Amino acid sequence: MTLKARKRWALVILLVGLPVYVVLTVSILNWLYPDPLNRPPLWVELGIYVGLGILWAMPFKFIFKGVGQGDPDAQE
Repeated sequence: MTLKARKRWALVILLVGLPVYVVLTVSILNWLYPDPLNRPPLWVELGIYVGLGILWAMPFKFIFKGVGQGDPDAQE
């Protein structure tokens, strides 16, 4: 995949996929803990967010890798 295509896909993933991830994550936590007075401890909730964030990003790792660098195929 070319660098230009990876940059476009990375933008689409961040603009569409990240909001979907946030909504799903908050929905999952609200489903698991519906009572606001019985929330898990802060460190557990933070661990859930971090874990789900890593799971969300892993399939897209190959797209984001090297996007911020210059195009290696470009002529000088």
